[in-house]
Parts: sequence; structure tokens; C-alpha cells
Amino acid sequence: MQLPRVTSSLFSANGLVKRYGDNTVVDDLSFAIAPGECLGVIGPNGAGKTTTIRMCLGLTAPDAGSITAFDMPMPQEALAIKALMGVVSQNDTLDPDFTCAENLLVYGRYFGMKTAEIRARIPQLLEFASLTSKANSKPGELSGGMKRRLSLARALVNDPKLLLLDEPTTGLDPQARHLMWERLQLLLQQGKSILLTTHFMDEAERLCSRLLVLDHGKKIAEGKPRDLIAQYLEPEVIEVYGAGALAMQHAPLAQLAQRVEISGETLFFYTHNAKPMLEALQAYPQLRTLHRPANLEDLFLKLTGRQIRDDA
Repeated sequence: MQLPRVTSSLFSANGLVKRYGDNTVVDDLSFAIAPGECLGVIGPNGAGKTTTIRMCLGLTAPDAGSITAFDMPMPQEALAIKALMGVVSQNDTLDPDFTCAENLLVYGRYFGMKTAEIRARIPQLLEFASLTSKANSKPGELSGGMKRRLSLARALVNDPKLLLLDEPTTGLDPQARHLMWERLQLLLQQGKSILLTTHFMDEAERLCSRLLVLDHGKKIAEGKPRDLIAQYLEPEVIEVYGAGALAMQHAPLAQLAQRVEISGETLFFYTHNAKPMLEALQAYPQLRTLHRPANLEDLFLKLTGRQIRDDA
């Protein structure tokens, strides 16, 4: 088994396998996270992302394989490992009865931190989350973006070396997502490491040093976002839509593309040189076109397919 080429790692998983009955949810998965690195895990629903996170946290025991974090085995040293980690889960786990400041205080006590130590950290954590003015507000009074930033601040109360973020910006509006990205980039600049699962390809490309692409529990690709795009995709994409667009897959100009895909009423022409096809499409003024570089979403769809997956 070939392991990822990481010179030194805070966290490593080797040959992880998890089965539920006859269903193999995670299948021989290996990866490592280096200091200061953001490792992104992407894949369709049911790919095994959340199960992988649960194994990383010691919440689910693997059927095979091993996890080492900070030179300690998981789950045998789960408490010691978690003391060096911060977690932001998909779902809101803030205590609705406590204010923002109280949420941070109570959470810090779970790590055995002294009250004075936590209180000294609360102002800077609230400032980091842009929530200083909300210190005495309860979660029910906050917007969705504020709640996610409070969850991130809470995950930082023990000054962790590694953050595990499970779809941290799901449900946020664009402004809130961009502010969360800004905060995560600051943490990376401070030397924190991040393990991030996300369904947002722009988020993965913006934040992640390296990506794992999972499907059906298996790792099907790994590398830097731009390197993966260059490896698997033609560099240019022309989207064609409008009345009669789908008929163009049989037109002579389709031969100018290296690859053609269909999604709904849109044709996607993937090519190494878009100019001849753009010129040919001028003969069809009823069609609308979009010319753009290939991106991470194209990679995701090529590797995992365009069909809708159930949540299971």
C-alpha cells in the first residue's frame, strides 16, 4: 500500500476500513495531514466522508487499519488526542441556554482548562469570530453565519493544532461563507492544520492545499486542486444552452471537442483549444454559450458522475 508523500504529519490514517453489514462504507483509505496544511475531502453523498471523520474522532472504530495523531494511537488515546483538536460538526451543537461567552467558557471546562484561563481567551475568540458585540447574546438571537463563527471560536478555545471541519459553511449565504473562509485562511497562516469536508468546490479550491476525492468509500484521486484539474481535464470548457442546444451534440462542430457531457438542458464541450468551436457556434445565434476554464466542479463530476445520489 502506497502512503501519501508527506514529510512529517500531525495526523495519519492507514488502510481504514469500515463496514456496516455487507456495505463497505470506507474501503482501504489512507491519508496524512502535515503541519499548516488544509486537507480537503470531497465526494458525493454516501462516499464515506462523515464516517471517516467519525473514525478520526474516535467516535466510530474502524474494522481494519489504524489512525495516529500527534504520535498517539486513536482510539486508544482518544482523550489526549482530542485535547489537541478542535471540531466543527455539520449540525449546530451550541447550548441555546448560554450566551456566546458562556458557550466558550463551558466548552473550555471540558478540556480541564481553568476558568481564569478561559476568560482570558474569550475576548480574542469573540473578536476573531466578529462577535464581540454579541458576547451576551444567546445562539437563538444569532444569524446562521454568526452561529457557525461561534462554533469555530468554540473549537479554538483549547488552542488546537488540528481542526476537523465537517461542511462548516453549509446553509450560509455568500457573505457569511466568505467571512468564514477569511477566518479559516487566518488560522492556516497561523500554522493550524485543517481537515475539511465540503460540498462547495470553490471552497475546496480556495482553502485546500491538497484534496482527497472519495467515492463509494474509496480514494479515487489525491493531489493539489490545480494539479488534479490539469491531470484529469481538458483546460477549456464551453457550455451551450438554449433552444436546440442538446441537438448540437450530433452536429459536426461537436467533433472539435475532446469530450462532450450533458447535464439537464446544457451541453458541456471540453477542449484543448476553444477558438474553433466558438467561431463555429457563431452560426447558431439562438444558442447561449459560456466559455470558461475547467474547474474543480468539472473534476468532481467527471470522477464521480453527474447522477443525483441519495443521502444514505
